[in-house]
Amino acid sequence: MKVNILAAMLAALGAVASMPAGAQSQANAAAAAEHVVAVRAGKLVDVVAGKVLADQVILISGQRITAVGPAANVLVPAGAERIDLSHATVLPGLIDAHVHLTGDPKLHGYQSLGVSDIRAAMYGVHAAKLTLDAGFTTVRNVGAGGFGDIALRDAINDGEITGPRMRVAGYAIGIRGGHCDNNLLPADYHYTENGVADGPWQARAKVREMAKYGADTIKICASGGVLSKGDEAGAQQLTLEEMRAIVEEAHKLGRKVAAHAHGASSIRDAILAGVDSVEHGSLIDDEGIRLAREKGTYVVMDIYNDDYILQEGAKAGMLPESLEKEKMVGRVQRENFQKAFRAGVKMAFGTDAGVYPHGDNARQFYYMVKYGMTPMQAIQAATINGADLLGWKDRIGSVSPGKYADLIAVGGDPLQDPAELTRVTFVMKGGAVVKPAPQK
Repeated sequence: MKVNILAAMLAALGAVASMPAGAQSQANAAAAAEHVVAVRAGKLVDVVAGKVLADQVILISGQRITAVGPAANVLVPAGAERIDLSHATVLPGLIDAHVHLTGDPKLHGYQSLGVSDIRAAMYGVHAAKLTLDAGFTTVRNVGAGGFGDIALRDAINDGEITGPRMRVAGYAIGIRGGHCDNNLLPADYHYTENGVADGPWQARAKVREMAKYGADTIKICASGGVLSKGDEAGAQQLTLEEMRAIVEEAHKLGRKVAAHAHGASSIRDAILAGVDSVEHGSLIDDEGIRLAREKGTYVVMDIYNDDYILQEGAKAGMLPESLEKEKMVGRVQRENFQKAFRAGVKMAFGTDAGVYPHGDNARQFYYMVKYGMTPMQAIQAATINGADLLGWKDRIGSVSPGKYADLIAVGGDPLQDPAELTRVTFVMKGGAVVKPAPQK
């Protein structure tokens, strides 16, 4: 039997028939205007089944996939646009669950003080395009000043600029003097970052403020950090009581919570508080691994950027104390990545882009494979796992009927060489080609 879009069309006609007359005419006009595209894939990575399919056709109507199947069985409608990727490997658009698009990787430490929130948001436009061209069609932006990530998301959604789909957090929430504060200025300036909250009720209020101004994700700093001044990366900052208040308020408002947490106690308390993901997780211990596995908490570990920090960090303005902290946690984080993965902890792909240059996100795949994953498992972390973490598993993460037509292609076989994912030759987002395949 031929696989085609007839069933989808009949279902749509049935829905239209039940509409009022005015709505029917609008729906008919919209259906007539939808563009149909047929993509021929030499190989297609089926991340749901965990296998590679040969010689497939993907039918797309408007922004959504309507059918996927062997080329011999798929009926391509007359007049459909055809895209030939028969000599390439096609994958779902990739998902990076931990980025900072408004962060310029060349301006860390004191060099960042001259950057206004408006200038950072403008830089985010550049970073968004680099990220999308690299094959990352969806990102979760976990912290930005001036609500720049919210402005960026909205401009992308309105078609004013080009970039990936975005989940955004606004300001990250943390304690006074902690990782989410700005500790670079002397006391004379009396400066406190907008995400600072001390105590459970202040923390609840900050969640409400972030939601008010458009955040669809809440980011918290449960521990100190590598790139912040004057704190220890492993030291817990938010208390369990504060984190429970944040999680309760966020979940009540329909937002998921991502917890920056390096140290073992901060990881443990963040999981006990009910966060949806632990970010970095560098010093996770056996108890943290057990709790994450039992509660289904995602762990997102940025195990590529250690290389960039140690090789380029000084030139980018990273403080000497930050470089020393990275030397202490970088190797341990990679070893704990392997340990947590082997223990069955749910893991999603996240890189902390903005610490290193945007567009280099896929360099992390090499390390995920080196430290225990198969190439397919690493790709799944950046597709179906990321979609699940973001709450978008019904719309992204696999090449499946009903989902957005977010597709990428590479020339070689990423299951043999993960570095192929750093050489993306074709990108489609929502049925629109944003990076055409090179001409033969």
